[in-house]
Amino acid sequence: MLKTIWTYGIQLWGCTKPSNTKIIQRIQSKILRMVFDAPWYVSNQTLRESSGAPYVKDEINRLSANYLHRLKDHYNHYVRQLQTPPPRPEKTKQEMTTDALP
Repeated sequence: MLKTIWTYGIQLWGCTKPSNTKIIQRIQSKILRMVFDAPWYVSNQTLRESSGAPYVKDEINRLSANYLHRLKDHYNHYVRQLQTPPPRPEKTKQEMTTDALP
C-alpha cells in the first residue's frame, strides 16, 4: 500500500536530490524491519533480499525508464514530444545604455 503512495509521480523523482530518496529508503527499511520483526543485528540488505523489495533508487530508475518507453510509443504526437527537452533560448549580450553610465 505504501509503495503506491511513494511511486505516485515517480517520473519526476529522477531529478530529485539523493537526500529525498534516502528518506524514503529509510522508511522502507524501518517498515521491513517491523514486518519481519527483525532484531537490530539483521542487516537491511538481508531484509530486502528475503522480502524481494527493491531499493528505492532502482525502482525510480525502472519506473522512469518504463514511462519514457511508453512516451516513445504513444499514438499522440504531442505526448511523444514530452520526452525531448524544449530548446534553450540563445543568450544575447546585454548592451550598455548611455543611461547606466555615470
